Amino acid sequence: MSSRVLILTAGFGEGHNAAARSLAAAFDALEGEGTARVADVFALAAPRGNALARRSYLGLINRAPWLWRAAYGWMDRSALLPGLLRSLRRERRVLAGLLAAEQPMAICSTYPVYSYLLQALARERALGVPCFNVVTDSISINSVWWRAGADGWFVPNDESAEVMREAGVDERRIQVAGFPVPAFFAAHEGELAPPDLGQGATPRVLYVINSRTREAEDTARLLLQETTWDVTCTVGRNQRLQRELEELASYRSADTRILGWTEEIPRLLMTHHVAISKAGGATTQEALAARCPMIVNQIVPGQEEGNYELLRRHGIGALATTAGAVKAELQRAFADGGRGWKRWRQAIEPLSRPRAAHDIAAAVLARSGSLAAAEPIPLPLRAAAASA
Repeated sequence: MSSRVLILTAGFGEGHNAAARSLAAAFDALEGEGTARVADVFALAAPRGNALARRSYLGLINRAPWLWRAAYGWMDRSALLPGLLRSLRRERRVLAGLLAAEQPMAICSTYPVYSYLLQALARERALGVPCFNVVTDSISINSVWWRAGADGWFVPNDESAEVMREAGVDERRIQVAGFPVPAFFAAHEGELAPPDLGQGATPRVLYVINSRTREAEDTARLLLQETTWDVTCTVGRNQRLQRELEELASYRSADTRILGWTEEIPRLLMTHHVAISKAGGATTQEALAARCPMIVNQIVPGQEEGNYELLRRHGIGALATTAGAVKAELQRAFADGGRGWKRWRQAIEPLSRPRAAHDIAAAVLARSGSLAAAEPIPLPLRAAAASA
């Protein structure tokens, strides 16, 4: 059967793919298996080139974050960028082929560049399909998310909605829905939780290691030296680091788990008191859905700055970029029966939206019929001025 909803994503940051997967699962749960199709047009159009571009992106944000900051700022301000994105002919042809094959009733994009490709296709022919942007960033949202227009935007929180309203986006087309996270969070809400620190429970610390291996090793070693905490480390596919940490953990009396790549992150977040990780979009939003405070140990300039800013504004967790600072923040949080941790946990409640994927899918299905013939939204004033 043809997919009823086409979800467009890209591998430049795991947040886009994570949101797309959760959204597709929500559509399928609501309307039946096969309702949604997830597609990465950039990978389909040029597999080898896309893989190289992804590696270059990861290298840039990890080895030269200052350069990525400059690039991110240029994209936000550039009057040339929209035309460059619309001129991606190979990707535009692949997307046109997908639309012809799938005949979707709606399109959801978790990566902003697709709005420009769709805008270019709309100039060639009438699409007749409502297009929605599912914004995966918070607060420090690049204008590339809205300059091409859309039938609607789903944003993760009120602060992000305000940023877009101030930029000139029609507030009637902005819906605060949360970030699409796996259904596991909603399914186990009220069932899974860490033990009560006030009753003398042992603090549980989850360390999600993504990058910065040297600093990660120092942090993990320091955590494993602490005998009064249960510690779980996830190292992804870094087998060398996994072996080293397993050796250290073998001498530890407290409960310790060293995991490689795992699909258990949602369960781990819901059952640990604190998570330590970089401020990635998916990680930050999944921690909020799990009501698990975060200690942020790395921030990629640009898109991740807003993720941490969201936590800072609400008094959730802390920023600690060295191993010693991470340990000190944990000690403060767990002191006096976990008083600091309890403040963090309470502050999360207004931001926790474990049903976001379901809510977005339901809204798209409800609105698609009525929006198909709607007039396209005009460019915001800021973007229109930049394009002049």
